Amino acid sequence: MNYSAFQPLTYIYQPTPGAMRTLLLLHGTGGDERDLLPLAAHFGSDFNVLSVRGNVQEGGMPRFFRRLGMGVFDEADVVFRTHELADFIGKVAAQEGFDPAQIIAVGYSNGANIAGGLLMLYPGLLAGAVLWRPMQPLVQEVPAFETPRPVPVYFAAGQHDPTVRPAATEAYAALLAQGGYQLTRRDAPTGHNLTQADLTGAVAWMAANFPAA
Repeated sequence: MNYSAFQPLTYIYQPTPGAMRTLLLLHGTGGDERDLLPLAAHFGSDFNVLSVRGNVQEGGMPRFFRRLGMGVFDEADVVFRTHELADFIGKVAAQEGFDPAQIIAVGYSNGANIAGGLLMLYPGLLAGAVLWRPMQPLVQEVPAFETPRPVPVYFAAGQHDPTVRPAATEAYAALLAQGGYQLTRRDAPTGHNLTQADLTGAVAWMAANFPAA
């Protein structure tokens, strides 16, 4: 991996005095580092917040990695950008002074997919993850992975999501479970859009798995 080719990522960091854990906010296509900030407060006041903008542009819209078409990812770029994000997390944790072992990703759509890249390529990195409308980011060459510690994952697919086949969703959920992730699955009776029920479910999951100290 050519680490010299990594680009810095634009981010917003909001520290919380005494917080042990950090929410890593990862937007969907066309969002930016401000996109998910309004949702972070719903998870409580016991988290630092690190919100990141993807480095890839698609028609002027930020993304975390390139795609070749709707639902077809440039998987070489997925791998590169996942390594780039992991490298960034380590550097910004040292710079901002938060614990890199206590990061919980909260990603929507493309953001959920780059979080999935971290789950597959860096199974020891995240303490947990919220995946809203996820797709498996690597399918051509699926890496072997196993979590070194219990890692809860909230997996929220849309039952009528036109961007992903139901069979692909089932296979991805099974793959993460086989890798040792503790999945809580809550399929929503909707499409690709994020709903209030998605937020409510994720907040309840967060409170159960990462209670206030």
